[in-house]
Amino acid sequence: MASISSSPRTVEEIFKDYSARRAGILRALTNDVEEFSNLCDPEKENLCLYGHPNESWEVNLPADEVPPELPEPALGINFARDGMNHIDWLSLVAVHSDCWLLAVAYFFGARLNRNER
Repeated sequence: MASISSSPRTVEEIFKDYSARRAGILRALTNDVEEFSNLCDPEKENLCLYGHPNESWEVNLPADEVPPELPEPALGINFARDGMNHIDWLSLVAVHSDCWLLAVAYFFGARLNRNER
């Protein structure tokens, strides 16, 4: 799942976390696109694309914890896979992933006080 080992505590650490998660998602949508597409089986339950702070990526079910330790990425990325043009589907996943990356950065940034920002 989308677990984090430690929360970024400075603006620089938040940017480093954002950049690493983004690199993982970009890898999933470019270099590893065939593997990514195969993991997004429409017959499975709601799946999400997670980027991790170690530049890896994962397709998995959303976290069960309530509240989750991070904002959840777009739910159900696998359902539209076979009903759309492949490039359009990848573009849709990319847009949702960008929104998730910003939500995670804001989530961590909200913990900073005025001086830390």
